[in-house]
Amino acid sequence: MSELIDQSELQSRAARLVEAARKAGADACDAVAVTGVSLGVDVREGKVEETERAEGDDVTLRVFVGKRTAAVSANRLDDPAGLAERAVAMAKVAPEDPYAGLADPELLVKDFPVLDLLDTKEMTAEDLSEIALEAEAAGLAVEGVSKSGGAGASWRLGGVVLATSHGFQGSYISSRYGMSMTAVAGDGTAMERDYDFDSRTYFEDLESPAEIGRRAGERAVRRLNPQKLSTRTTNVIYESRAARSILGHLAGAINGASIARKTSFLKDRMGERIFAPGIQVIDDPFKRRGAATRPFDGEGTKADVLDVISDGVLRHWFLDGATARELGLKPNGRAHRGGSGTSPGATNITLMPGDKSLEELMAEAGEGLLVTDLIGHGVNGLTGDYSRGAAGFWFEQGKIVKPVSEITIAGNLNDMFRRLVPGSDLDNRYSTAAPSIMIEGMALAGN
Repeated sequence: MSELIDQSELQSRAARLVEAARKAGADACDAVAVTGVSLGVDVREGKVEETERAEGDDVTLRVFVGKRTAAVSANRLDDPAGLAERAVAMAKVAPEDPYAGLADPELLVKDFPVLDLLDTKEMTAEDLSEIALEAEAAGLAVEGVSKSGGAGASWRLGGVVLATSHGFQGSYISSRYGMSMTAVAGDGTAMERDYDFDSRTYFEDLESPAEIGRRAGERAVRRLNPQKLSTRTTNVIYESRAARSILGHLAGAINGASIARKTSFLKDRMGERIFAPGIQVIDDPFKRRGAATRPFDGEGTKADVLDVISDGVLRHWFLDGATARELGLKPNGRAHRGGSGTSPGATNITLMPGDKSLEELMAEAGEGLLVTDLIGHGVNGLTGDYSRGAAGFWFEQGKIVKPVSEITIAGNLNDMFRRLVPGSDLDNRYSTAAPSIMIEGMALAGN
């Protein structure tokens, strides 16, 4: 892949920016150089609709003058000195930030782990077209599917270099392959659609296009002729695909920036049991071939696998350098780079599975709602109040009896977390990974 991603050139760009910033009067600085190439193909009804290839480079220089900071970005690095001078001039007139600064030197990564992030299989537009067409054909072959909503396949390769004025330089290259298919079932006003997709670091780990297409078709067909439900309190089971959103709400609530701003409903809950005993959530930046795996964070600091929730007890916030200083804590390698600086966040966060299958959870619940699709973003981060549009299936005596739609489920995340029961069907492919989950006693608003 050296002909596509030249790490030595990225390293040179970052180093030149750091040197230029110091000469321009910065007390400290860091530079990020990124490059990438991506290729995507979209097909519909057996024909290629669009093929898109993108290649891009970007550099960002962040400088510190005392406790003042500024950042500038560029697509080209024709004039490192000029870019650095502009950044320093901006910093000198910026307001002071008492928490600004580079990571402490003793926290920097010294030994870079091998994380298996790069698959050297390069894809062509023809390769991706074949994958997308095969997925679409499999979806259309499902009885009851009336037409295709489109299928796609993609390949991406990206390189990152971070260099700092206190001696850190790190780099890595990662790959990503993906495919998806959307199927439409029924006709006229009775049409329903659903999809399936897969995304992996290594091409060999992808599910087959035929499997993706078949599942998309079957999911669309089973949604035909949905009914409405009356308002009630009921048990709700989120299938794995929908359950990831609940874990995402947890990740947002324990983000150090939300804690520092006091805008999280969990801001005073560190060390308390917020889930049932036995519940475990881990965040692993070193997960093999993981979607968010990386050898260092956006500040070059080292990280450990965090038991975020251990036996139901909240043990960690996600912290970068600035939020850790504001909270009087130690950073834990969760800095994400973006725009003018860093912000904390999860890496590969996983709700560990329980010992009951989805079918067993439904049998235990007896009757309730199986959520397969969520609509909207009705979550109040300050209070934990939760309200989302939903679609899925009503089940009785542990068996699905009808598809349902146009309903709203509501509760409060504090209560939902306490009653959450994880299933055994962990979908471990994505950076936010969860099994199916059951939550008793949620409010359901219908007719």
